[in-house]
Amino acid sequence: MTGLLAIVASVALDMPIRDPEGFLGPSWLRLPLLVGGAFIGDVVPRAAWRSRRALHRFKAEVRSIIQEHWTRDRIVLVVTGLASFYVTYVAYRSLKNFLPFIRENITYDAMLRDWDLVLFFGTNPATALHSVLGDGLAAHFLSFVYLLFLPFVPLSLIAWLVWSRNISFGYWYVTSLCLCWTLGTASYYLVPSQGPAFWYVWLFEDLEPTAVSSLQDSLAYGRVDVVQSIPFTESVQSVAGFASLHVAITLCAALVANYTVRHAWIRWSLWVFFATTVVSTIYLGWHYIADDIAGVAIAFAAVWIGGLATGQKFDKHGRSSHPTTTTADVPVEQAS
Repeated sequence: MTGLLAIVASVALDMPIRDPEGFLGPSWLRLPLLVGGAFIGDVVPRAAWRSRRALHRFKAEVRSIIQEHWTRDRIVLVVTGLASFYVTYVAYRSLKNFLPFIRENITYDAMLRDWDLVLFFGTNPATALHSVLGDGLAAHFLSFVYLLFLPFVPLSLIAWLVWSRNISFGYWYVTSLCLCWTLGTASYYLVPSQGPAFWYVWLFEDLEPTAVSSLQDSLAYGRVDVVQSIPFTESVQSVAGFASLHVAITLCAALVANYTVRHAWIRWSLWVFFATTVVSTIYLGWHYIADDIAGVAIAFAAVWIGGLATGQKFDKHGRSSHPTTTTADVPVEQAS
């Protein structure tokens, strides 16, 4: 449905659907490359361990691991998951690009900023964070955290598709991930906004220049190119504040991991990543507090609906989840 909406909007506006390049290039190239890397990372180390470095046994162990893990069900999961994510993500980016033309001259930045002031008793939350954390080292650290999201999305997708021991967990994560993008796209159109760094630029002028500030400048110029319909521009409009999909996606990963990953250090790392991402969105001016709250709501909705759609049965006591669909033919084990 998201892909169909993008096609309809593209035809109506006479604007192309674009697949913007990102981590390791465009999505159609990036995702297969990551799957290939995950396949090698799955097979080669385990084969080397099993063969105890005996070359004459290595090939046999590789074949054995492929037969054990890369079953028909696994391959269907990987292909279906990648195709679903690719269509949803490209549609999301295109619909985001079309936003200024469909919701022309409508913005709720002033209202969202007023809510920030109410929630912080008259103080801007970004300014408060700058005072507490400083404008130097913290800016660079939170810039790194924010940009870590870019490789995190495809890597987390591949991890659940390739390495989840029960494939229903892979279906759960990719479904929830696609729902996050879809609900996020709807929120952009429901409450159009640009975000504090684009609407209240002066609040962030004292921060040291970082990779994020360079990215914000690039996105601002790209938005101008698209909105002014500069001929032959390859720019993509990627500015939208409400809701925060950085918050939604990182929380989505933490929530699904809480049910499917048995290693505590992985679960806690994802929760820390989520918390620092929330701080970075406010500190660096990407989002208002309401944007982050909406992102949290999107994550909970996506994980719950994704769980229902993939047949997960939630325990009332404990954090375990038991697949009830036909994808649960393999033993119910938590993902590594």
